[in-house]
Amino acid sequence: MSIPLKSSQVVDQYFLEHRAKLLDIAAFLDRFDRAAGAEGVATSATTTDVRVRALSAALDLLRDGKSERARRVLELWSDQSVDPIAAAHSKGAIGAVPLP
Repeated sequence: MSIPLKSSQVVDQYFLEHRAKLLDIAAFLDRFDRAAGAEGVATSATTTDVRVRALSAALDLLRDGKSERARRVLELWSDQSVDPIAAAHSKGAIGAVPLP
């Protein structure tokens, strides 16, 4: 049976890795906004792109202070429908579903 890490050990072991992941997300949003600005279309704050909206919604969820963040993000991004669709609208999954 493994002994859980102390909170300070979690930070010591994982902080830099996750700091880099957040920088990657920030860079992605910056690239999206620059491209959108050059095209004269909506930025990440106002886009209708399902994937960018889902990412932004997940970031909001991460900051809400509630537990089970990973589960809630996965549920946010998951298709909750139970009925099969007649035909796929694209070749594959896009990683997010339209938000209300």
